Amino acid sequence: MSILKVVRMGHPVLRRQAKPIESSKIHSRALQQLIDDMIETMHEYHGVGLAAPQVHESVRLFVALLEDEPDPEANATVIINPEIVSTDSATVEGWEGCLSIPDIRGMVPRQFEITVRGLDRNGKPMELHLTDFPSRVVQHETDHLDGILFFDRMDSLKTLTYMEEFTKYWAKSEDA
Repeated sequence: MSILKVVRMGHPVLRRQAKPIESSKIHSRALQQLIDDMIETMHEYHGVGLAAPQVHESVRLFVALLEDEPDPEANATVIINPEIVSTDSATVEGWEGCLSIPDIRGMVPRQFEITVRGLDRNGKPMELHLTDFPSRVVQHETDHLDGILFFDRMDSLKTLTYMEEFTKYWAKSEDA
């Protein structure tokens, strides 16, 4: 496995619509290696999610730690060709950051509850019903597949903050 280079904001791949992965390619050595490398990269960078465009691959795939309180040692969920099929819940604001936008945080409104469908790393259909933080992670990563960054979802840029200031001034008063 390899640690991949994470693309930073400004690279054109982050603004492209990623292409669906053909089911005939799911079992390929190249795709399975990409998945393993993405998981290792996500852990190395201490992330909770990583979309393929963030590592220069414009395909509809992401890996994520989908727990209310992510455990860095937990197994990552792999979702190929995700589709958010239900977003009928209330919108809530929460802090987000991004491996492609290092050291920056901001308040982003997201649906509290969603249902997402896709394929697992073996090509089997999956459907997850998620709430709260896991729901936020899936929406954030799915946005990457559509060329959307968390800045694009913010109602106001007033909460944008560097991580050092976030830790000093916001994390103590808010549930980060």
